Amino acid sequence: MKRFLVVNGPNLNLLGKREPHIYGTRSLADLMDAIRVKAEELKVQVDFFQGNDEGEIIDFLQKEAPASAGIIINPAALAHYSLALFDCLQALALPVVEVHISNIHAREEFRSKSVTARAARGVITGLGFTGYLLAMEYLTEQ
Repeated sequence: MKRFLVVNGPNLNLLGKREPHIYGTRSLADLMDAIRVKAEELKVQVDFFQGNDEGEIIDFLQKEAPASAGIIINPAALAHYSLALFDCLQALALPVVEVHISNIHAREEFRSKSVTARAARGVITGLGFTGYLLAMEYLTEQ
């Protein structure tokens, strides 16, 4: 059975509370439930991680990636500046799909560039929770 890592970066633990006009009213637990349902349908395993610290996210990825078939990551604000996370994702040599709940290109200018995206096979932005499900479908087909 394929195993995917679903990693969420800083402040995504506040989903449902933080800027609901941008991120919606559903929580991180709601997101995980939706992903679990899709994973069951696709007959894949998912392991979740959310971290507010760049180093703990990198440590998790380095530890867990060798036993995984792919990574779905919403690096949140780290997407815009974390060369360390970019280096980690690139070094893991696994298929990565970067996901953003909001459309980063329709927001503040600094959000429109993702340095981590270069380590990804693709980026899904602005489709809410659906982006994670589409990423899982893509990775399942690989």
